This record gives sequence, C-alpha cells and structure tokens, in this order.
Amino acid sequence: MKKILSIALILCMVFALCATSASADSEFKVAMITDYGDITDQSFNQTTYEACKAFADENGLAFQYYKPASDSDEDRASSIEKAIDDGYNVIVMPGYAFGKAIQETVPDNEDITFIALDVSEGDIGDLAADVPANLYCAVYQEELCGYMAGFAAVKLGYTKLGFLGGMAVPAVVRYGYGFVQGVDAAAAELGIEGVEVKYAYGNQFFGDADITAYMDTWYAAGTEVVFACGGGIFTSAGEAAAKAGAKVIGVDTDQAATIDGLYGEGMTVTSAMKGLAATVNSALSEILDGSFEGGKVDNLGLVSDVPEENFVQLAGSTQFNDNFSEADYAALVAAMNAGEVTVSNDITTEPAVTAITVDYQGNIK
Repeated sequence: MKKILSIALILCMVFALCATSASADSEFKVAMITDYGDITDQSFNQTTYEACKAFADENGLAFQYYKPASDSDEDRASSIEKAIDDGYNVIVMPGYAFGKAIQETVPDNEDITFIALDVSEGDIGDLAADVPANLYCAVYQEELCGYMAGFAAVKLGYTKLGFLGGMAVPAVVRYGYGFVQGVDAAAAELGIEGVEVKYAYGNQFFGDADITAYMDTWYAAGTEVVFACGGGIFTSAGEAAAKAGAKVIGVDTDQAATIDGLYGEGMTVTSAMKGLAATVNSALSEILDGSFEGGKVDNLGLVSDVPEENFVQLAGSTQFNDNFSEADYAALVAAMNAGEVTVSNDITTEPAVTAITVDYQGNIK
C-alpha cells in the first residue's frame, strides 16, 4: 500500500512539474503589429512576421499579428491596445512609424514588453530621455551595408548606378549615403573614371507608374543597376530594369527570390540586409530565458569578421565573380569591423566623394 502511495505521489509531482513547465512556456504570448504595410510586403513587415511566427511555433508560444485599419498613429496605437486586451504581453513592432504609438501605449502598460525594430531615439520623443524598462528599440547601421552594396556593385563591374529611395527618412538616407561612399571607395581603389550615381527619392514606400517611368529614363540613359531602397518601391525599379535588361539591388532582406521571380532570373545583383530576424530571435530568446534587458536603444551593426554573424550584411545570393569574390567580401567586412575602413553615418550633408559623380535629383513625386 505504501508503495502504491509513493508511486502516486511521484506521479503527482511529475504532473505538477509538467504543468509548471507548460505554464512557463505559455506565460508569454507574442503579437506583431504591422506598420502601414502588410505581412506580404516582401520587406520589413513580412520578415518580422515570419521571424516572430517561426520563433513562436518552435517554442510553443501563442502568436498573432494585427494590421492597423489605416496608416495612422491612432490606428497603430489601437492595434497595440487590441493585442494587449487579447492577452498578448510581448508586442513586436517594425518600423519608425510606430514612434507616436509607442509614446502613447508603452508608459501605461508596464507589464507588457515592447520590441521596436528600426525605431530610434528621435522617433520616441520624450521617452528617449529615459527609455522605459519595458521597451527595447533596435536600430541598424544601414550606412554599413549600403556601403557594402555600393562597393560590391563597382567591384563586380558596374559603373552607371542609381539609388532609388522610398521616403527620405533617416534609415533610407543612411542606406543611400553609405551606398554612395561605397561606390566612391571602390572606384578610387580600382582607379577607374566615369563612375556615376543618379540619386532620387520616390517620396513614398511603393512603386507606381510615375516612378517606373522615371526609372525608364535612368535605364534608357545607361544606368546599369539601381539600389531600390524602401518597402515596395523596388517594383518600379524592377519593372523598368526588366524592360531594359538591367539590374536591381535589393534592401532589408535577401530580395533575390522575390525580384527575380517577378522580373527575371539573375536580375538581383545583391541585397543590403538588416538582421531583422536575428534581432527578433535574440530578443525573444532573452525574454524566455529571463536575461532580457529593456530600457535602451541598441545601435546594431558589425560584431564579427564573419559576414553572416553581423546585423548588417550582404545577401548570400550576391552575384560574386572573380573581380569580387566571397573571400573579397569577407576581407572587406573584416577591414570594416577592425576600423580600417570607416563609413560616415552623417545624414545632414551629402557625403564627400573623390572618384565619382553623383546627380542628386531630389523627390520624384
């Protein structure tokens, strides 16, 4: 009888431990809020959504995404409040557009953990003076991977380049100015003349007929490759490039499969990438293991000589050749990580160049 009671007691303890473990696993519920786009934008929202969902699936966490009713601060804040009302206590938000919504919701929800990707001190207003402990913001050194893309493009043999930004927000400008610096450095290193960059902003984060027509004029005038930087604006660069038999450089994620799938195999020379998925995985992992530290804005960039270990990098699909190989890329990253190659992040003035010409054309629209 005593043996039976002992076994029963042991079983009860096992079940209690299992219940405790299950409770720990389900303690966190993850919600992702889209900005003005959706989870099929083939850029920021989609990458963040897929990273959140994959992490939640792998760790047995409840997950849901919310799309605001409109592109407004009020609707973004409402979506955050809806997620909280639904019981989600980890809120992931991609993009600077969440600045106002963060200011409205974070201080009143101290028991909720907020992860904001690509949201800077300037976006969160007065909260920047003392970032709340329940808020973690990650920004990226876009100028570094922009530089890599420009340097690689020239090394790979392109001399007539373009930069098509979305809106001239700080992140996009850092990409563009880094790109210009990389083009200039490669042209100087190679000692070649006649390298040029046409530079413009669409003043929106999506392509349309007007911007495509503008890109048509660039490609018709000899532009070989355009760095399309800003949400769905790559569609205009891609459509125009397809007609001209030219190329495109992607942004934020490895866009080769998307761009090539839409406009032609081999169209995407490279993509300048942010480690969005790596940031999501890192932050959520730290939340689960109890090591998470909020109350700060992390400026993420290079952390290693190994390219794929960094928060900014070129895509694995880059069209390396004998002139610029994977080994050459690794050497560039190592030199940048060691401080032997420096890139300015100043967006208040156009970068100085010595070996190229840059035609700044302002906003297309």
